[in-house]
Amino acid sequence: MTTADDRDYVVRPARPEDAEAMKALDGSFTTRTVYRVTVTEEGFGLRETPVDPPLRKVFPARDADDGSPDGADPDGRTYVAVGPGGRLVGFAAVSYAAWNRRLVVEDIEVAPAHRGRGVGRRLMDRAVGFARQRGAAHVWLEVTNVNAPAIRAYRRMGFAFCGLDTALYDGTLSAGEHALYMSMPCRPEPPAAG
Repeated sequence: MTTADDRDYVVRPARPEDAEAMKALDGSFTTRTVYRVTVTEEGFGLRETPVDPPLRKVFPARDADDGSPDGADPDGRTYVAVGPGGRLVGFAAVSYAAWNRRLVVEDIEVAPAHRGRGVGRRLMDRAVGFARQRGAAHVWLEVTNVNAPAIRAYRRMGFAFCGLDTALYDGTLSAGEHALYMSMPCRPEPPAAG
């Protein structure tokens, strides 16, 4: 496996010509643990639990419009990560809602061979920069309870659990999974020292 320094990756706004590479990006994952959800009258509990054999999740193909970098929405942005050799290795699509000052991470994906190298964090940093420009109070996302690798990454980035939807995936290929909501405060940039 070739290792690359995180400086070998460039994060930039998506361009229309990135749409096909974004659509083709492998967002699947394999995990040896999942978060088991326990619902009570008072709320819910989560416990990371081993699974054997490991769980492999492949997401369904996206529609042609999903995540497209058309630039039509002034409150939405898509950023891409380009790796060594100029190949697109990840993207993050976000949207800002002024009414509740929330930046929603609609989708974030990093190709399996490039995970663990800071690519997701760099994409999220760009999204948070956009959130700050818009005056967002927090950044919010939804993740399935079986995506333990992503949940651990989001927690390292500063996200905390803030909600649960046990029915969001009913009637889909993800039926039986639970939607976990996570948020992170979006603090303004500290003033430049000078």
